[in-house]
Amino acid sequence: MPKLNQDILETGREAMRAEAAAIEMAADRLDASFTAAVETILGAPSKLVICGIGKSGHIGAKLAATFSSSGIPSVFLHAAEAIHGDLGVYQPGDPTIVLSKSGSTAEVIRLLPLFRKFDSPVIAIVGNVDSPIAAAADIVIDASVEKEADPLNLMPTSSSTVSLAIGDALASALAQARDFTAEDFAVYHPGGQLGRNLLMTVGEVMHPLERVACARPDETLREVVIRMTQSPFGAACVLSPEGVLEGILTDGDIRRVLTQEGDILAKEVGTCMTVSPIYTVAAMSLGEAVRIMEDRPSQISVLPVVDEPSQKCLGLLRLHDVYQPSFS
Repeated sequence: MPKLNQDILETGREAMRAEAAAIEMAADRLDASFTAAVETILGAPSKLVICGIGKSGHIGAKLAATFSSSGIPSVFLHAAEAIHGDLGVYQPGDPTIVLSKSGSTAEVIRLLPLFRKFDSPVIAIVGNVDSPIAAAADIVIDASVEKEADPLNLMPTSSSTVSLAIGDALASALAQARDFTAEDFAVYHPGGQLGRNLLMTVGEVMHPLERVACARPDETLREVVIRMTQSPFGAACVLSPEGVLEGILTDGDIRRVLTQEGDILAKEVGTCMTVSPIYTVAAMSLGEAVRIMEDRPSQISVLPVVDEPSQKCLGLLRLHDVYQPSFS
C-alpha cells in the first residue's frame, strides 16, 4: 500500500474546503434574482435550454439532466454548435440559462441576439456580474469566487462547483414549488435501485409462503432448523393452524438460544421466537419496506408479509432480495 504523503492529503483537503467555502458564500449572496429565475422557468411554455462551452458546458449538460429528471424538460445547447443548426431546439419563449465564469465567453455573446429572436428570457449564471453577458441577460445570478481551489488558482474548480451548486439549487427550489414527489421522480427515473425501490412493491419481490420455512409454536427447534436449512432464507414464519402470523424465528434467535443450557434442540419454537414481529404488506413499495428494516436502532434483514385484515402470512421479504435484480 502506498505511503501517505501528508502534503498531498492536505492539498486535497484544502481544495475541498475552498470549494465548500465558495458554495457557502454563493448561498449567502442569493437574492431576488434567484426567485425570479425560478418563476421564469416555472412559466416556460415548452422547455428549458442550458447553454455553455468548455467546463461550463460540462456543468450545463449535467444540469440539463438534473432538471429533466425532476420533470422540467431540458436540453443542453453547446455554444459552438448552436449556430450550426442546434438552435432548432427552441420553441418561442423557451428560457435559457447561460453559464460562464468570465461573463465574456465569445461563443455565448454571439448567441445573445439570436436568443432574442426566440423570445427567450436569458438567465445568466456568471462569475463576473460586470460583464457583457450579465449586461445582456434578463436575470443575473452571481457565481463569482474569490479564488479557484487548485494551488495555481487557474483550473476551473471552485467556479465550476459554484455554478453546479446554483443550478442544483434552482432544480431543488423548482421541485418544491411544483410539489414534486418521490412518485413523480420515479416516473422519470424508473431504472436502477432508486427506480426499483419507488416503483416495485413487496408483493413483486417477496418469497411466497410455500417456499418459506414455516412452523407451529409447539414444534421443536430441531424440526424447524431442518426446515430452515431446506429453505435458507434466514428465518421461519411461526403460524397458527389458520395461517395467522404469531411470530418469527430467525437465525439470530437460534444463536441466542445456543447460549443457554440443556437440550437446546428440544425446546419449543414458541419459547424461542420473536413474538408479534414487525411485518409488511404486499402493496407496500420496496423503498418503504427498506426504511422499516433499516431505520431502527437494530436493523432487521427479514420481514414477514401478511394480509393485513386477516393477519394471515403470505410470504417473506429479505433485505437481500430488495437489492437483487433477479426474482426468486
